[in-house]
Amino acid sequence: MKVRMLPAVVAALLVAAMLGGDRGVGGAAQLRLDVTPAAALADEPVRVRVGGLAAGERVVVSAEAEDHTGQSWHASATFVADATGTVDVSQDAPVEGSYSGVDPMGLFWSMEPLAGDASYFAPVWPHLRRDFPVWLSAAGGGREPASVTVRRDWTAGMVSFTELSPAADGVRGMLVLPPPDVPRRPGVLWFGGSEGGIGGRYDAPLLASRGHPVLCLGYFGAPDLPGSLHDIPLEYFASAAGLLARYSGGEVAVVGYSRGTEAALLLAQLHPDLVRAVVVYAPSSVVHAGYPYTGAAAWTHDSRPVPRGPIPVDRIDGPVLAITGADDQLWDAATYTAELMLALGDPSHRALVYPDAGHGVGTFPYLPSETVHQGRTGTQTHGGTRAGDAAARLDGWSRVRTFLATV
Repeated sequence: MKVRMLPAVVAALLVAAMLGGDRGVGGAAQLRLDVTPAAALADEPVRVRVGGLAAGERVVVSAEAEDHTGQSWHASATFVADATGTVDVSQDAPVEGSYSGVDPMGLFWSMEPLAGDASYFAPVWPHLRRDFPVWLSAAGGGREPASVTVRRDWTAGMVSFTELSPAADGVRGMLVLPPPDVPRRPGVLWFGGSEGGIGGRYDAPLLASRGHPVLCLGYFGAPDLPGSLHDIPLEYFASAAGLLARYSGGEVAVVGYSRGTEAALLLAQLHPDLVRAVVVYAPSSVVHAGYPYTGAAAWTHDSRPVPRGPIPVDRIDGPVLAITGADDQLWDAATYTAELMLALGDPSHRALVYPDAGHGVGTFPYLPSETVHQGRTGTQTHGGTRAGDAAARLDGWSRVRTFLATV
């Protein structure tokens, strides 16, 4: 059995409880820690309650999880029991801790590592492990701490994962298909930005569990692909959308993040018959140069560089949903969003702007994130606050799910 390393405050209370016997100091009743449901999709909330306390008594509730490297992340908060000796994290605000205010999932998104890079909590890839545990504990009053393990699932039902390669499939990515017994919804072509690699691999199984076929696409920074964001053919994205259409009845929505929003909008502009809708996180309204910025073009079409300047959107034939942090400090996404909405000029398009969020405004909620990121070219300041990003992800993800399900 694996022994968990408890936070120092919990460990100290555990020692006190052991010295006080099974019923704690003065024969007090044991703590009760209830979490419902004990297993849920990673983008769904749980309810955490602590009982067995005296009225007005303090209790420390802690959370711990491990990322894909085995690094432990922790959060804790101190609560005061109500008149019935109960703490309900979904209704009670902590008096101190890693987050503030009433937040049912504050202990989940506010976790931090004991050491190392806190820029992003990344569990094991869902196609390798379909869930990850979060260990919760409650300690106070010299009682024996209570603990419970919560399972956070990436998939519901028989979601399938298929690796795609340029040699066999024409693109590099991961095709994630819904369970066969779930009604099909529009397909989602998902790709990220200047971080490179294959984007959306955590998001995809959550959407596939609800019926969306998803193609997580890499376009540079992955095997058999360019090493940087330079001269990427837009035809490559069209090929990926066409491949996905075979699994989604021809219905394809595109989701892009940051630099990937340029490609998402250009794809919808060039292929309005193929792209039904577009979601852009922290978007741009202009075509930038390649990245790293060397002066070369980022994108090509018909073997010619796509010129820098405003992204044309007059042929886009479907709704666009833009999700933006007003405090984005990586680039001026708020201004880009306003320019994009003005250029689109139709009420069917919508922008969600979150005042306390930064470049980390998306995507799904309840995982820890940081406002400073170690990027491909060094440290990047994303802006916003952890709480602001968490609130934006909670609200934005529900709206994205509704948007994708109804386009």
